[in-house]
Amino acid sequence: MESRGVASHSNNVSSREKKTKRREILEKKKANDELIKAASSEKSHLVYFQPFCHYNRNGLSVFLESGSGDKLSSSVKQYIQNLLKVNMEVVFGPEWSTEEKVKCRDMVSSEARYIFVHEAPNATVDKSPLVGFVHFRFTLEEEIPVLYVYEIQLESHVQGKGLGKFLMQLIELIARKSCMGAVVLTVQKANAVAINFYRSKLRYTISSISPSRVDPLMGLEKSYEILCKAFDHEDKAILEGSG
Repeated sequence: MESRGVASHSNNVSSREKKTKRREILEKKKANDELIKAASSEKSHLVYFQPFCHYNRNGLSVFLESGSGDKLSSSVKQYIQNLLKVNMEVVFGPEWSTEEKVKCRDMVSSEARYIFVHEAPNATVDKSPLVGFVHFRFTLEEEIPVLYVYEIQLESHVQGKGLGKFLMQLIELIARKSCMGAVVLTVQKANAVAINFYRSKLRYTISSISPSRVDPLMGLEKSYEILCKAFDHEDKAILEGSG
C-alpha cells in the first residue's frame, strides 16, 4: 500500500512538473512573439540613435534613413536590384539567376526593414543619391528572437572607409534596443572578404545552426555559412554552441 501511495505521489509530482514546464514554454514563446511583433512594428529604429544617422569619416559623408519592403518606390526597387547584381553576381556564380529571383521577392516583403545610405550633398552634388542599404528582419532562430541581416550592400566607392563596420555596429545597437538575443546573417563561402570582415573585424562566430556545424557532410554541399553574435550566456550556448 505504501509503495503504491509513493508511486501515485511521484506520478502527480511528475504530471505537475510537466504542466509547469509546458506553461513556461508557452509563456516564453508568447513573450518572444510579442518582442518580434513590437520590433517589427517600429516605424524607424533610427529615431533612437540620432548620432548614428550621419557618418563623416575618411573623406566620406553620408546620412541614413529608414524604410520598409512594402513601401519601396519603383526607383528604389530598381536601385536595390542593380546593386545586388553588381555586388553579388560573381559571388553566387551559376546560382545567381535563381538567387536573384529570391532576393527580388524578399526585398519587397512587409517584414523587410531597411536602412538606406545616402551620400550627403556638397558643393559639387546638390542631390542625395543612394550609395547602399541594409536589409534586416526580426525573426526567431531556435526559439530565440534575433535580428537577421539579409543584406548589407555598399557601392564600391564608399567601401573600405569604415562604413560597413559602422552600419553593423548600428545594427547590433538596434538588436539590443529591441531585446533581440543575437544578430544573425548568412554569408557565401566564396565571399572571403565578407567572411574575414565578419569573423576577424566584428568577431562573429559560425553558428551552431550553420550547415557545416549541423552536419559537416551536408555543410560541404552548401555554399554558405550562418554567422551570429549572441548577447548573453544562454543565447550564446544555443546559437554559438559555447558556454
